[in-house]
Amino acid sequence: MRQGPGPEESEPGCEVPCAGPCHAQRVLQTLNTYRRSGTLTDVVLRAGGRDFPCHRAALSAGSAYFHSLFAVGRPERGPAVVPVAPEAPGTSPAGAAAALAVVLDYVYGAGVRLREEDEAAAVLALAERLGGQACARPAYASSRAACVAPLARRLLCCPLAERCGRRRAPGRSPRWRATPTFLELAPDEEAVFEAAMRWVRHDAPARRGQLRRLLEHVRLPLLAPAYFLEKVETDELLQACGECRPLLLEARACFILGREAGALRTRPRRFMDLAEVIVVIGGCDRKGLLKLPFADAYHPESQRWTPLPSLPGYTRSEFAACALRNDVYVSGGHINSHDVWMFSSHLHTWIKVASLHKGRWRHKMAVVQGQLFAVGGFDGLRRLHSVERYDPFSNTWAAAAPLPEAVSSAAVASCAGQLFVIGGARQGGVNTDKVQCFDPKEDRWSLRSPAPFSQRCLEAVSLEDTIYVMGGLMSKIFNYDPGTDVWGEAAVLPSPVESCGVTVCDGKVHILGGRDDRGESTDKVFTFDPSSRQVEAQPSLQRCTSSHGCVTIIQSLGR
Repeated sequence: MRQGPGPEESEPGCEVPCAGPCHAQRVLQTLNTYRRSGTLTDVVLRAGGRDFPCHRAALSAGSAYFHSLFAVGRPERGPAVVPVAPEAPGTSPAGAAAALAVVLDYVYGAGVRLREEDEAAAVLALAERLGGQACARPAYASSRAACVAPLARRLLCCPLAERCGRRRAPGRSPRWRATPTFLELAPDEEAVFEAAMRWVRHDAPARRGQLRRLLEHVRLPLLAPAYFLEKVETDELLQACGECRPLLLEARACFILGREAGALRTRPRRFMDLAEVIVVIGGCDRKGLLKLPFADAYHPESQRWTPLPSLPGYTRSEFAACALRNDVYVSGGHINSHDVWMFSSHLHTWIKVASLHKGRWRHKMAVVQGQLFAVGGFDGLRRLHSVERYDPFSNTWAAAAPLPEAVSSAAVASCAGQLFVIGGARQGGVNTDKVQCFDPKEDRWSLRSPAPFSQRCLEAVSLEDTIYVMGGLMSKIFNYDPGTDVWGEAAVLPSPVESCGVTVCDGKVHILGGRDDRGESTDKVFTFDPSSRQVEAQPSLQRCTSSHGCVTIIQSLGR
C-alpha cells in the first residue's frame, strides 16, 4: 500500500515523464508532508521550546552540520532530541523557533519569504551555523534589501547578498564573497587566505581599499606559523596596508601567547577539520572514594566523546589544570605534590615537565602573557601564599610575588592581562570574599572590590573581558568586570554544585559535573550563554565526576 503520493504509474518499457527535477521536487514535497505529519521521523529538533520532528537523512543531505552530527553512528533508543538555536544576538525563544521553521521549510524544498530584518538576522545566523544553503533563496521585501545585504555579507551568504545588492547605487566597488560551501570545501585557513588575496589581486587598484575589511574575515591565528611568516607577513599588498597591521600583530601575538591573545579569530570554522573540544581529566567518582583514571575529549557540536591517553603513573584529584598554547598542563593532585605533566595536543601524549618548587594541592593555574601561574593551595599543613610562574620556552619555574592572603580552593582566572584570585579558604578553614589581583608587569598584588559571596571550591573563567564565577554550592553565576571593578549576577543555575569543571567553548561557558548539596558527584552538564543570559541543560557526562580537570583546546576531528 502506498503511504503517500508518488510517481505516476507507467507500463513496462514506457519512458517515465518528469523523472528528473520534477520527480525530485515531488519526493521533497512528500518528505515535507511526512515531516509535518510526523510520519517516519527519526529525530526531533528543539528551538524556543518548540519541537520539530524531522528525518535524519533529509537533514544530512541539506546541512553539513547535521551530516557531521548524524554521521557519528551512535545508536538511539527512539528519536533523539537535538537542541538548535540561531546565533543572532537577542533572538527570542519565539524567534528561534520561527527561524528553525523557515530553515526546515527550505531544506525540505518549500518556498519561504521573509519580510522583517530581525527575522532575517535569526534565519541567516542559523543557516550559517548549520552549514547549509538555506540563506541563498529566501526573498525579502525590496524596502529591506539594503539592510539585509550587509547582514548576508557578514555571514558570508553570497547568493542572498548578491540578490539584495543588485539595487545598490551604480559605481560601488564589488565585494568579496565566500559561501559556506566554499568554507566547507576549503581544507584549511591557508586556502581561505589565498582565495581572498587572489580576489584582491584580480583588480588591485580598485580592491586594495577593501583589504582590511576582507582580512578581518580570515582567521590568521589559525594559519601555520611558518606559512604566516613566509606568505603573509612578506606579502607586498599587506605590507603596504597600514590598516592591516593590527591584524598581523594580533596573529603574531597568538602564535606566541596561544589563544589567550585572541577571541573569534582563534576559533576554528565549523566546516573545517579542526574544532574546539573540551578535555576532561580524572576526578573523583560519585561517592568521592575512587580517583578516576580517564581523560577524554568532548566535541559539543557532534556530542562525540574521544578517549585520550590517561595521565601516567597514578590518578589524582583536586589538582590544577590549564591550557597553554593548545597544550594541557596538570599540577599537584596529592598533598605536597610537585609533579607537573603536559599533554601535548600535537604529539597526543603526556610529557613530564619541570616540577613545582613548592608542593601544593587544591591550588589553581592560569595563563597570563604566555606564562603559566600556579597560585596558592594547601600543602597538608597550611594554606599557601606562594605563587610560581612557568616559562614554557625554558621549561623552568620561578617565584612570583606571594598572595596578600593565603588561600586554597579559590577561583582563579586571567582577564585583561591580569590575574584574579577570588574567594577560597584561608588559614583556619574560614572562607573569604577577597578578590586579589596580580599585575605581572609590576609583579605586584592589589585588592579589588570584595565578591558578593564567601565560598571555597569555586571555579572561574573569563570571556570577552568579563569573569564568570560559579561553584561553591552557589545557586547563581556571578559576573565581575575588572574594568569597572563591579560585580553582578549573571544567571541562576538549576542546581548548586561545587568542585565542578568549567571552561569556555564556542563562546559559551560550559559547567561539567561537580558535587551536589548531598556531597555526591554528578554527571550533569550545563551551558551559559552570556549573550542571551540563558542556562541550558546539555547531554550528560560519561560518568559522575568532581574535582576534575576541564579545559578547552583545538583538535583535529579526524584524530
